[in-house]
Amino acid sequence: MNTIEDISSHNLPQHIAIIMDGNGRWAKQKGRLRVFGHENGVATVRRTVEDCVKIGISYLTLYTFSTENWKRPKLEVDTLMRLLVSSLKKELATFQENNVKLNTIGDISSLPKRANKELLEVMEKTKDNDGMTLTLALSYGAREELKNAVKTIASKVKNNIISPENIDETIINTHLYTHDLPDVDLLIRTSGEHRISNFLLWQIAYAELYFIDVFWPDFSEHHLVGAIKNYQNRERRFGKTSEQLI
Repeated sequence: MNTIEDISSHNLPQHIAIIMDGNGRWAKQKGRLRVFGHENGVATVRRTVEDCVKIGISYLTLYTFSTENWKRPKLEVDTLMRLLVSSLKKELATFQENNVKLNTIGDISSLPKRANKELLEVMEKTKDNDGMTLTLALSYGAREELKNAVKTIASKVKNNIISPENIDETIINTHLYTHDLPDVDLLIRTSGEHRISNFLLWQIAYAELYFIDVFWPDFSEHHLVGAIKNYQNRERRFGKTSEQLI
């Protein structure tokens, strides 16, 4: 059984992103409503955040609610928003105890007022924490993010703020939701699905991808440690040859 003590302190991923998939199917397997899966998924978030802090991960980004998720049945969406509000209230103490700074990416203006208010309050109360940065991707879609960045850059070009020949990766990065975050090193997806699902398409260009056949509510320290150990055993070449890395 993998434990945190099994992880080498060398070559840790700086930024881990997780697609938390499988809450509904987990609940269905148990003959329960989907909300039961989402409620248990919240408990997994708490454990995972605490484990990442213990390991020494600097950035953790969780795919919490996508732009496509608004298409789900209204009852489920309402339940997810209610869980978001209650979870933020409950977890503030955990964030403070673990020196976690809460961050968010996505179109949070589309969230219900109560959820938006609670989110901004917890972000404000944790803004000075300088341990791990926890980013919740809420009403987030990578294509929407890229579209907005292109529109903003195009407007600046039109107004002679940016010249076209100066547009490079740095300029694009500064116009993304994640402008203050490093690129993703390790992307984990639970539930056995092998898709990116419109998540951080620009930021995972050189990320190591790790897919695990476990529903999110069952994701544990053992699975997280296994993913990180797998990452540490990979050779990240970034286009170079193995010989160039020596």
